[in-house]
Amino acid sequence: MKKKYLLLVAATAGLLSTGAFAQTARVQVIHNSADAAAATVDVYANGAMFIDDFEFRTAFGFADVPAGIPLTIDIAPGNSTSAAQSIASFPVTFTAGETYVVVANGIVSGTGYSPAPAFGLDVYTLGRESANVATNTDVLVMHGSTDAPTVDVVVPGVGPIVNDASYGDFAGYLEVAAADYTLNITDASGAVVVRSYQAPLSTLNLDGEALVVVASGFLNPANNSNGAAFGLWVALPSGGALVELPESNARLQVIHNSADAAAAQVDVYLDGSLLLDNFAFRTATPFIDLTAEVSHSIAIAPSTSTSVTQAIATFPVVLEANETYVVVANGIVSGTGYSPAPAFGLDVYDMGREAALVPANTDVLVVHGSTDAPTVDVFVPGAGTIVDDAAYGDFAGYLELNTADYTLNITDASGAVVVRSYQAPLSTLNLDGEALVVVASGFLNPANNSNGAAFGLWVALPSGGALVELPESNARLQVIHNSADAAAAQVDVYLDGSLLLDNFAFRTATPFIDLTAEVSHSIAIAPSTSTSVTQAIATFPVVLEANETYVVVANGIVSGTGYSPAPAFGLDIYQGARESAGNAANTDILVAHGSTDAPIVDVKAGSVTLVNDIAYGEFDGYLEVPTSNLTIDITDQSGSVVVASYAAPLQTLSLQGDAITVVASGFLNPANNSGGASFGLWVALSTGGALVPLGNVTSVEEENEVSQMEIFPNPANNNFQLGITILNESLVSVNIVDMQGRIVFAANHGVLSKGNHVISLDASELSAGTYVITVLANGSTKNLRLMVQH
Repeated sequence: MKKKYLLLVAATAGLLSTGAFAQTARVQVIHNSADAAAATVDVYANGAMFIDDFEFRTAFGFADVPAGIPLTIDIAPGNSTSAAQSIASFPVTFTAGETYVVVANGIVSGTGYSPAPAFGLDVYTLGRESANVATNTDVLVMHGSTDAPTVDVVVPGVGPIVNDASYGDFAGYLEVAAADYTLNITDASGAVVVRSYQAPLSTLNLDGEALVVVASGFLNPANNSNGAAFGLWVALPSGGALVELPESNARLQVIHNSADAAAAQVDVYLDGSLLLDNFAFRTATPFIDLTAEVSHSIAIAPSTSTSVTQAIATFPVVLEANETYVVVANGIVSGTGYSPAPAFGLDVYDMGREAALVPANTDVLVVHGSTDAPTVDVFVPGAGTIVDDAAYGDFAGYLELNTADYTLNITDASGAVVVRSYQAPLSTLNLDGEALVVVASGFLNPANNSNGAAFGLWVALPSGGALVELPESNARLQVIHNSADAAAAQVDVYLDGSLLLDNFAFRTATPFIDLTAEVSHSIAIAPSTSTSVTQAIATFPVVLEANETYVVVANGIVSGTGYSPAPAFGLDIYQGARESAGNAANTDILVAHGSTDAPIVDVKAGSVTLVNDIAYGEFDGYLEVPTSNLTIDITDQSGSVVVASYAAPLQTLSLQGDAITVVASGFLNPANNSGGASFGLWVALSTGGALVPLGNVTSVEEENEVSQMEIFPNPANNNFQLGITILNESLVSVNIVDMQGRIVFAANHGVLSKGNHVISLDASELSAGTYVITVLANGSTKNLRLMVQH
């Protein structure tokens, strides 16, 4: 460029010195001939080299040239050695003191271009080197595209700024505020946008400048030797390579949310060309650029399609420049099999986001895309309603949320009845700074919709890909059957009308299970012979909080007579339950009083009161105790009178790290309660199954007759051995107790001497499962858990 500028100066100086003419004009020359034969040219003035190797889409800055004298401008190939090799010659005379813009346009070649207007110099005589107002940008528009028709230039929101410009025309300077503009190129009517471009005058700090915008290149390169494509290019007053104005784009994400099986995978065509192949239900594109301001045709076709002619639905779309869109494909394609069946369509949101406005937030756009779901609200416990009265096809606008973990309750339009609840773990998934689209997707009633996908909330990420399902809100629940009424020895438990537990036995527990949270459930208790929930003897409404853990103990009396006292059968619920100990070296113990005829009691370990004044139906929270073998005393309310003592062999039973529930169970006075089960302490493990009885003991000293106890092998198959260490000569017997508290094996081994003994036992007749080995020595007991496997 420096070399060319020096040549220009030298040539100009030479011209000025050839005579008495010291008058000058200012000239800028722009090379805009898209003919490949003129890609690089030499420019001569009166036979002298004026511009050497002048390239297509470059400009020379304004320079002084002689005025008032005839000049011959010759255009020669870029490798020329003299003006004699000129391929085009133009006589010009510049007026002194004037400023010119000269644009080289047209076609040199004899063939290969259609249309092919002759190569020439288009001259504008009122050029400017700077804006007339320092805060403006002055823009000269020149139509230099040989195959482009007469056009208008329209600025959205302002109107036409160039009217009926044809090839070779200058439109005069536009004096505009130095802002960023969208320039729509329309047909001569001004109604149809054919191209759109961005003119970022403010962004590029072009205030005070005067620019030349040239329509350059071919609308149809295929008809023009595959030459440069059409665009708008800018020449700066200082010259140099022209600057291309970017085409106007919009950003677009498409989400496939049509749950119709016929649209499980579709092909998407844009303006007749395949855009997305085999686009699957519950997937999304990333945000992509799409030409703005012009009319596009989006067509949806079966995934087996080979062309746009097989489209099943076509949608015209015009996107605004610099806007961001979220487009959700919803609705039903099939003619039958779906009820209701709103027509397949594209729901468009025109203020999409690719990132949160605040980096510490997550911005969430909610769209209702479930065809059979009613108008709903979205409620966040503790925060209130965040989406109000959203109907099918609605967008709720972006929620700008602190990046935390939320529970989203879907309620009816009144906001009073929770129909579904979901977890939105924004913090856990590190979604700070993200903008998400949450789509209500699928069918509330799949049976009415060809057994299609079930309803749920699904998330589209800005990066696209498979949508991410939000998990339903759950609570964890363990149910313990502790009703000692013979009429409830075994029961059926129904959840929301469906059988949950069949033949659920007294003194057994479920493991912890997941149950949908936040919604109203109905738990019904029926006889073990029931065939449906209509035979229930008691029904309880229950609403569980999301992410909470519960222990539910069934207590009380079903029968109308035979029990005294007879508190009604019911469910006692403890919220804040645990499935394991908070400290791996401990055992966490929840105490529940479930004995109908037992008074208010205390629970002590030695001199330490563990539970104070617990009454029937109450829980006393968790005791976090080191895992060891304890003796637990049940005392009267004063804490001074021991009613009964129990061995709690936490270490022996390998309960380190476990959380257990100890239930006061049965009757203190069976004679007053139809001869029912006797009072005792029973343990529910977090894994469920039959409750484990705690052995009744008389004193700590007596328990110590057996100081050590070991089973090997454990688990046992057929034969196993029991090793014991006896502190004093004792009368020894061994019982094997199953998880329902029944003695399934008993043997008296007579008087054994002080010291170590090994007793061989047979497990071949025992069913696989868990048992408790109880050794009795002079009235004291020691327990150890036995596992039997076959």
